Amino acid sequence: MNKYVKEAILIGIALLPYLYLSQIWSSLPDQVHTHFGIDGKPNDYSSKYMLAIFPALFGLGFYAICFFAPKIDPKKRIEQMGEKYYSLRLLLGGFFSFMMFYIIFAAYKGEMSNPGILLGGLGGLFAILGNYFQTVRPNYFIGIRTPWSLENEDNWKATHRLAGKLWMAGGLTIMGVCIFISKPEILIGLFLGITLFIAFVPMGYSYWFFNQQKKSNNG
Repeated sequence: MNKYVKEAILIGIALLPYLYLSQIWSSLPDQVHTHFGIDGKPNDYSSKYMLAIFPALFGLGFYAICFFAPKIDPKKRIEQMGEKYYSLRLLLGGFFSFMMFYIIFAAYKGEMSNPGILLGGLGGLFAILGNYFQTVRPNYFIGIRTPWSLENEDNWKATHRLAGKLWMAGGLTIMGVCIFISKPEILIGLFLGITLFIAFVPMGYSYWFFNQQKKSNNG
C-alpha cells in the first residue's frame, strides 16, 4: 500500500462523521444540545452548524498535527517508527471519529444516555496506547516526555516500560468499571482518578530514575 492510499484512508476516517451528519442534517433543529451535565442531560445549546465544526477541529485537526509532526521533528525519531507510527495514527484517528459520531448522536437524540460508552472507549484507548509505549523511541511528540526521559534513553525506556503496564491496567480497569457501574458521578470520579494516576506516576518514576542514575554516577 503506497503512502498516498494510506493518507487517503486516514482522511476518510476523519471525514466519516460528516457522512452521518449529512444523513441527519435535515432532521436537526436550528439549536442542538452540545453540552451535557454529569447526569447526561443537556445543559447548553448551540447552532447545529457547530456540529459541522467539531469533526474538523478534532478529526482533521488531529490528522494535520500527525501529518506534519515528523516533518518538524528535529531528531527524526518519529520517522524511524515507520509502520508503528501509521498504526498509531490509524488507531487515534478511529477513536476521534468514534468520539465525533457519539457527540453528534447525543446532540441528535438530545441526551447522552450512557456516558460510560465514551469513558469506556477512552479506557480502551489507554490500554492500546500502553501496548505501544514500549516500542516508542525518544521523541518530542509522543509518550511520557519529561526533561529526564528526553535526555536519557535508559530513563525513557524504563519510564515507558512502567507507563505501558500502568496504562494497559488502567485502561482495562476503566472499561470494567464502565460495564459494571452505571452511576455517572461514580464513573466520572473513578475515570478521573485512574487517569491522573497513570499520567503522573510515570512522571514521578522518571524523576526517581534520574536521581538513582545520578547517585550511581556520583558513587
